[in-house]
Parts: sequence; structure tokens; C-alpha cells
Amino acid sequence: MNTNFAFGIIIVVLFASLVVLFCVLLGKLYINKIKNYTKVIYQKDIDFQKTLNTTIIETQEQVLNNISQDLHDDAGQQLTYINFQIENLKLDSPLLKETLEPLSQSVSNLSKSIRSISHSLNNQFITKQNLLKVIETEVERLQKNPSIHFHFLKTDAIEKTFTTNEKIVIYRIFQEIINNAFKHSKATEITITIRNKNGFSMTISDNGKGFDYELVKESTTSLGLKNITARASIIDYAIEVQSEPEKGTTIILSENKNI
Repeated sequence: MNTNFAFGIIIVVLFASLVVLFCVLLGKLYINKIKNYTKVIYQKDIDFQKTLNTTIIETQEQVLNNISQDLHDDAGQQLTYINFQIENLKLDSPLLKETLEPLSQSVSNLSKSIRSISHSLNNQFITKQNLLKVIETEVERLQKNPSIHFHFLKTDAIEKTFTTNEKIVIYRIFQEIINNAFKHSKATEITITIRNKNGFSMTISDNGKGFDYELVKESTTSLGLKNITARASIIDYAIEVQSEPEKGTTIILSENKNI
């Protein structure tokens, strides 16, 4: 009797243990299924966001190309015509040559500036050139602004081979950061440092007024920062922002996720 009772208890305990084990395994399978489902949804969300960002960027690029073409074909030709008329006036009226010379020089300088801006807006010009050379050329143009002094530093001799998308996105991020510095930082010095060792990175630092990044990044006014982050994600690069009030700003673009 006692033996049968003990055997019955053992059977019940084993059955209960199997039920518990089954429930645990079922729970783990359910949790794994939820995790995998969440991962798929998250990846789809990332893919959708990348597609959306890519579409926005492509639209922006088309607009910039159109502006570039208009500057080249319309404004550029108008300035060429004006300069041609000035040169004719010089020939017709030698006494006015000295007076007209500064005007002629100004028109010529303006024409060169518009041509440079047109090139910087046109992604075909960017993609057909060496990226670092294009950035260096743009820095040389920006250095004509007397209010801000630029430093351009390149380290490592190895030149990375960039894809077409990388060239366009990196250059547009460079432009966006510089434009933000011009508009908001009140900086007097900007340093651009490009490194190729252990992965490409571009660091842009200024000595401007800085800002509280944690406060600004959630603000609706931080469209510039959100724009460069969205652009970087398209080519799987990362953006790191370091800034404090009155301590300037440093922004790092890197192909390495762990900067």
C-alpha cells in the first residue's frame, strides 16, 4: 500500500515536472518567436526609413542639380555677357578703362564664385572627382570669407575608394555641417580633419558658441543635425556630436559604428 502510494507520488511529481518543463520550453519558444518577430519588424522599419531617406536625398540632389544648371546656364551666361559689354566699353572709351577695371574684375570674380558654387551643387561634378580633392577645393573657396579661418588636415597616405553614394553623402554632410557653423556657431576657426587609417572618418570642429546637444537633438529646430544623421544612415555611417555651450562643437562622421 505504502509502496503503491509512494510510486503514485513519484508519478505525479514526474508528470508535474514534465508539465512545468513543457511550459518552460513553450514559454521560451514563444519568447524567441516574439524576439524574432520584433527583430523582423525593426529591420523592416529600418529598411523603410532608409528607403524614405534615400528618396528624400535623391529629390534634394535633383533640386540641387537643377539649381546648379540654372546658375551655370543663366547667371553664368548673364555675367559673361555683362563682362563682354564692359570690355567693349573699354575698347570704345580708353579714358574709361581705369574706371571700368574694378567693375570688370568684380564681375569676373563673381562669375568664378558662381561657377564654383555650381560645381559644388552638382553631384556629377562630385562623383567624377577625387572626394578629398573636392572637399579641399571647397575649403579653398570658403577661405575667401575673412570672418572664419579654415584648417584642412589629412592623415594617412592611403586613399579610400568611395562608392558613388558615399561620395555624394559625405560631401553633402560636409556642406551641411559647414553651413550650420556659418549660420549658428559664430565661430572664427573651423578645422576639418580627415583620417583613412582603420576606416574613414571626417571630424569638423569649430570654436563657436556651442550648444547643449542633449537638449537640442530632440528639438524641432535641429533639422540640420537630423538631416546629416539621416544622410549618414543611408551609407551605414555614424554621426557623433560633441558640443557644450561656450565650448565649440565637434561633429564626427565615421564608417565605423563604434567611434
